[in-house]
Amino acid sequence: MRLPWRPLSGADWAAVCVLSGGSALALLSLLPEGSPLHVPQFAVGLAGKYLAYAILAVAVDLVWGFAGILTLGHAAFFALGGYAMGMYLMREIGTRGVYGNPNLPDFMVFLSWDHLPWYWYGFSHLPFALLMALLAPGALAGCFGWLAFRSRVSGVYLSIITQALTYALMLAFFRNDMGFGGNNGLTDFKDVAGANLHQPGTRAALLALTALALAFCLLASRAILGSRFGALLVAVRDAESRTRFIGYRPEHIKLLVWVYSALIAGVGGAFYVIQVGIINPGEFAPGNSIEAVIWVAVGGRGTLWGPVLGALLVNLGKTLFTGLLPELWLYALGLLFILTTLFLPRGVAGLWRAAKPAGAAEVTPEMTSADHEAVP
Repeated sequence: MRLPWRPLSGADWAAVCVLSGGSALALLSLLPEGSPLHVPQFAVGLAGKYLAYAILAVAVDLVWGFAGILTLGHAAFFALGGYAMGMYLMREIGTRGVYGNPNLPDFMVFLSWDHLPWYWYGFSHLPFALLMALLAPGALAGCFGWLAFRSRVSGVYLSIITQALTYALMLAFFRNDMGFGGNNGLTDFKDVAGANLHQPGTRAALLALTALALAFCLLASRAILGSRFGALLVAVRDAESRTRFIGYRPEHIKLLVWVYSALIAGVGGAFYVIQVGIINPGEFAPGNSIEAVIWVAVGGRGTLWGPVLGALLVNLGKTLFTGLLPELWLYALGLLFILTTLFLPRGVAGLWRAAKPAGAAEVTPEMTSADHEAVP
């Protein structure tokens, strides 16, 4: 029996490029420093951070590009995943901390805590930390989404509420009595799963694993959007009232994609913390969520691969621009968003589609209902 051939979509190609590119950089970083192909360690760290941001961009695109929900609070799920991983990394320090206390992280000893809080139990084990990096964002998204979508909150009101959510969490995590390091957060990590975090081999492996995680998120999302659920998701975005009229529950569909995107954001946060070596309440800042929206807008929402490209391009530009004119970066970012909105409403992905020959059009779940009608 011959299976029908299906051309690779943009998300498929993006997964291949991310995985091959990340693996190649990881391998090149292990070459001797005198080699002309050697990739320095700072570049490996930057690449890993960019890929973690790209995972967050995919999460934002799922709810904004495909469900029509403009979220300004996805940094909350990203940061929760990061704190879950950071708690494990703090427990891995053991007796190598400043105070040498194997039972308490250094910041708790400094604040005169006499016992480990109950919600830190289990974080001595990596599998538990990875599970919590999924469960914590997923549980928050489930509770918030159930209340918001059940009440049919939508549009700008939902965007404001999501922004308020992440701002409230930021203020809470700034408190020293929360047990998460307060203003300084969690840092001074030593190793992960017994491997020294500062060794080139460990850094290369983390980069490759981050690329693998991003590729998996792209392929899993591509499969979901190509299913019947993906068609329902686009229907809810384009004609919610009509979808409800024919018997579906749009609030349930929105809740499912909202929780799924939160899980992806949590994965991105976990890999981000390992790459940068610190997590603090600043990661909850609403500005981080707004930046993620800009990545998606620049790359092209509703495409999966566009947000990945947008996250990589904008963050590379940020690294270069802040090195030259750091005080002007926020103005440049705002101008970029304005210009994209005015002259490139479909982002870089829109330029790619416009450049394709007319006969190359194909129906994919990454297209809007209007695009489907336009394909012969």
